[in-house]
Amino acid sequence: MNDRARGGTGDAPPAGTRRAGAPRGASRPAAQGLFRRLVVINGLVFAAGTLVLAVSPATVSAPVAWAEVPVLVIGLAVMLVANALLLRRSLAPLDALTTLMQRVDLLRTGDRLPGGGNRDLTHVIDTFNAMLDRLEAERSASSAHALAAQEGERQRIARELHDEIGQSLTVVLLGLKRVVDRAPADLKEDLHGVQETVRASLDEVRQVARRLRPGVLEDLGLHSALSALCTDLSRMSGIPVTRSVRPDLPALGADVELVLYRIAQESLTNIARHAHAEHAKLSLARENGHLVLRITDDGRGGALQEGAGIRGMRERALLIGARLTIDSPPGDGTRVSLAIPCDRSTTL
Repeated sequence: MNDRARGGTGDAPPAGTRRAGAPRGASRPAAQGLFRRLVVINGLVFAAGTLVLAVSPATVSAPVAWAEVPVLVIGLAVMLVANALLLRRSLAPLDALTTLMQRVDLLRTGDRLPGGGNRDLTHVIDTFNAMLDRLEAERSASSAHALAAQEGERQRIARELHDEIGQSLTVVLLGLKRVVDRAPADLKEDLHGVQETVRASLDEVRQVARRLRPGVLEDLGLHSALSALCTDLSRMSGIPVTRSVRPDLPALGADVELVLYRIAQESLTNIARHAHAEHAKLSLARENGHLVLRITDDGRGGALQEGAGIRGMRERALLIGARLTIDSPPGDGTRVSLAIPCDRSTTL
């Protein structure tokens, strides 16, 4: 059945219906309600001024006498002040709404403005909050598709590196070994140098493939994968890493394990590249109904600007409903914390 047969044109919902996700009462334009409120406020102020003028002993002559001017000025000032105070009180939620619009970030969810004030601005605030809910849901869905495609591409590249380039380099090593065995003595030293270069290249290819595709995570689990990450960082950068992973962790979903692994990997990589640290620490434990991953270092800190790596960490945290906080005061190291509600970590 087409859209026209259902009673609509396909561009707009039928009259009397309400869009999904919109707050109740969205069919009434907020601008009209706010306009009526301002008219009522101004009308009440002027009516009160007229009533006071009518029942008071003050009189106004024509032409106005100089003695009556102060009375008129005072009356006008009182009306203007009362009108300004009432309007300011009625429009005060707009300041908070504007501040929220300026600071809103879809990677930091849950930042909402509570409904309050008059009925019409409450409607505006509720509509804006509903819009943020839709945008965050759409951002989360699009990020999930993008990250899933990224993981698939990483696995494909890792397989090609391991299966094709790795095997080709292995064949080269075997061929060089046969050549070395038959080569004259004056060439063996040079051939041994070539062998070591090829062997080092093969090790680098395997390391890249291992970083792209966490096979140890799939084969041995999260505990072994995090231990391997810490060991690799210590070996490559010389920074000792203290790790503390509690053995009594709940059973985690595959998505949660992958997010934990990738955030730990990105954090440790940032420590190795930028922190200039002498020591780092990784811990994973239950705390107050949350599964908390912490990566800290004693480096220079001061990571004020968030690059693609940190934004990728925030997007991954958003996928599993986790809260990622990064504290990096200058000269006092960096602390990365990922808190996952335990009820979500066991169901995803």
